[in-house]
Parts: sequence; C-alpha cells; structure tokens
Amino acid sequence: MQASDLEIDLLRAFIAVAETGSFTAAAEVIARSQSAVSQKIIRLEEILGMRVFERTSRTLTLTPDGERLLLGARKLMVQVDSFMREIKAPATVDLLRLGISENLVLTQLPKLLSRFCTLYPDVQLELTTGLSHDLLADHEAGRLDVVIAKRKISPGARRGRVIWREPLVWIAAQDFEIEASRPLRLVMMRPPCAYRAIMIEAMASVRREWTCACLASNLMGVQAAVAGGLGITALGTSFLQEGMRIVEPCEKLPPLPSTEVAVIGDEPRTQHLVHPLVSLLTEGLMSGTRLA
Repeated sequence: MQASDLEIDLLRAFIAVAETGSFTAAAEVIARSQSAVSQKIIRLEEILGMRVFERTSRTLTLTPDGERLLLGARKLMVQVDSFMREIKAPATVDLLRLGISENLVLTQLPKLLSRFCTLYPDVQLELTTGLSHDLLADHEAGRLDVVIAKRKISPGARRGRVIWREPLVWIAAQDFEIEASRPLRLVMMRPPCAYRAIMIEAMASVRREWTCACLASNLMGVQAAVAGGLGITALGTSFLQEGMRIVEPCEKLPPLPSTEVAVIGDEPRTQHLVHPLVSLLTEGLMSGTRLA
C-alpha cells in the first residue's frame, strides 16, 4: 500500500463511525449518505487489508485492529487539522475554560494537564471539576467553553460528541459479604448523580430492598466508604482500587448499563485546543492506564 492510497476522508468517516457507533449517525456527522459512509469503510478495510469493525444485525464494534487504527487516526487528524489552521489562519484563543467530570479527575487528569501544558504553554487554562450535571449547567450559562463529562448511555443522550464508552460494575471491599435476607447496603453520592440514579433503577428492576449505608459528597468519599466495607457501589472499572473487588451480577444484583464520555462545546474557535485533549484522553482510556 502506498501512503497516498489512504485518503483523509476515509479516516474521518472511520472516526465518525467509531465515535457514534453507527453508519447512520456517522453519515450525519460528516454530511454524507449512509451508503457513502459504508463504502468508505469498505474501501479503508481493503486498503489496510484488515477488518476494523465487527458487524452484526444489531451491533457494530471495533476489532483490535480497529482500536489501534482509531488511536493513530485521531493523532493524525490532530496534525492535519493543525496544519490546515496554520495555513488558513493562526488561532488566537488565549484562554480555555475547561470543565472536567469528577469521574475523570483521579484517573486521567494529572497527566492530561501536564501534556496539554507542554503542547500549549502560552494558553491559560481555567479548570473546573465537579459533577457532570453542574458542569453542563455552567456550559449552558456561558461560564465554560468546553466540558468533558461522563453520562449514562440512553436514546435521548444526543448532546455532545462521544469519545469513550465504559461498562459499569458493582464494586465492594474484598471481604464485603452480601446478605440476601437483608436490604443491600449501597454507597452513593447526593443527587443529582447519574451513578446514584442507575443503582436505584437497578434495585427497582429486580425488586431488591436497599438502604443507603453511606452518603458521600464526592467520588473519593465513595471509594473510601467502599474500601472500608460500608457497602457496595456502582462505578466504572477504572475506579477499582487495592482492597476492592468486582461483584458479579446475580439474581438480586442485576447487570449495569454502560456510561460514555462526551465532549460538549467542541466549537471551531477552540477545536485546535480541544482535539489534542481528546486524543490524549482517549489514548489513556483505551490503554487502560492513567496516562502515565
């Protein structure tokens, strides 16, 4: 394969399909027909000599080769977009007001900020961390330029650009015992909290009685309470710490949905700053590391 054979629009179509999870949604993102998007993916797989998606009548998932390609394609698009901006007009943004979901602070934020500072030493970063609900309200009010937040996957969650999906699991201390005859002891945060709502909904789906063993004000408090054996909670696998274990679903402990990380406010004025952030963040999430 010659380097010139791999057209940029093929990679853009591939990224759109990977991020939206469907050919139909990707077609809207890149302003092409669904059949055109499908043909681009077929052409991409022919050029690379590999399958990048596993397709069934109901699901569309990345293959291992597709995951590798997504990381590289995002990095390449950052470079291409940067080149085009430099050719057309230099960016003049000096301040980025960024909101990061509290769910990502401990696992991804430190190295993310370090690398961003290296890339853009002259850009002032105004950082706000907190609950996704509050960050979205600040964005609506014009107090934040960009929000990167976790949310529950749902048919109505159309706002923003999805960059990552993660399954939720039940997490408890290693020696925590679930007593089937007693209400399940849950560790949760105060409302509004998506994880809290998911746990309550899960308990209702199997008619399982529960009690709030600990009400924490933040995720660090939730982790501390779980590690201390106060109860069980629902979090992403990235929050598993030493001394904790994943509790497998059972008759009275239902499986949990997935959450997704979305970027809200990815506007032309700030794209040259946001795209490298997203690329670095997804690199860390896909590798299962803390961007170390």
